Amino acid sequence: MAVGAGAGFASGLLGVGGGFIMVPVSYWIILAVGISPDIAIRIAFGTSLLVILPTAISGTWRHNKKKAIHWKTALILGPCALAGAVVGATLAAHLSGGVLKTGFGGLVLAVALLMGLELVPKLRRGDDELRENFGLLAACGFPIGMVTGLTGLGGGVVIVPMLVLALNFPMHIAVGTSVASIIFASLGGIVGYIINGLGVAGLLPYSIGYVNLPIWLCLAATSIPLAQFGVRAAHALPAKQLRYIFIAFMVYSGLRMIGVF
Repeated sequence: MAVGAGAGFASGLLGVGGGFIMVPVSYWIILAVGISPDIAIRIAFGTSLLVILPTAISGTWRHNKKKAIHWKTALILGPCALAGAVVGATLAAHLSGGVLKTGFGGLVLAVALLMGLELVPKLRRGDDELRENFGLLAACGFPIGMVTGLTGLGGGVVIVPMLVLALNFPMHIAVGTSVASIIFASLGGIVGYIINGLGVAGLLPYSIGYVNLPIWLCLAATSIPLAQFGVRAAHALPAKQLRYIFIAFMVYSGLRMIGVF
């Protein structure tokens, strides 16, 4: 439940799904009860995405009230990401746990580096004109969705920088639009992990495919309400110091997932 609270707050604050917190901790807990690493990592991915879905809906509602969502962008990027997430989850069901774990750790470390160097604000164009490029959105949506399916992350860690750097979105609009797009991406990943996990032996009790309901309930109970506070913080506070706390956790999680510790 504590992990869910942190993930929900991160979702609203940074426009991400919160999977970079939920996936590693869930994976370590599932391993501790005797589930094989290959199955544990898929359960962590699938369950994380089921938490991300209502959390993103909660955050989207709050961002929409702040008029911080560019809906044309979200409604093009999101469905393309949904299709990619189904494919990504299907691929993940056939890859080894070691490959998935290492890939997740590498991506988290790369995103931590991006956030730590603050490349997004440094590289943003000088003018304030928001650009619409629906062809680019459609082309990027599918691979972003594949990343979602392969890692259990909502995709916001890729969406926010893309919107800011390529389309010159103001940061708060990029965050809100990212959260809305994550609804679609997480839904596609959920479908993929449920379908590909049906009938698999060695799952945790009360699992539907690679989605475990008790773990989902504990995470979602706190992540959904805390997403609201994250959105408020994103619009009211300079979140630089808090961002560095998340970066520190991401570095630790990424290093541990690739086997450094």
